[in-house]
Amino acid sequence: MMTFFSIFQSVLAAMLGVQSDKKYHHDFKKSHFWPYAVAGTIFVILFVIGLIILVNGIILASQS
Repeated sequence: MMTFFSIFQSVLAAMLGVQSDKKYHHDFKKSHFWPYAVAGTIFVILFVIGLIILVNGIILASQS
C-alpha cells in the first residue's frame, strides 16, 4: 500500500519531469493507477488556480 506522501512525491516528480524509469515501474507494480490519476488531477487543478491568482494579482498591481 502506498502512502499519501509517496504518491504525492511520485506525482510531483512526474509533473516536473524528473521521475526515474525505475521509480515509475516500482510505483505501478505496488499500486493501482487511480491514486496517481486522482493526485495528478488535483495537482493540475491547484496549479492552474495558482496561476490564475498570480496573473490576476500581477494585472491588478500593474493597474494601480
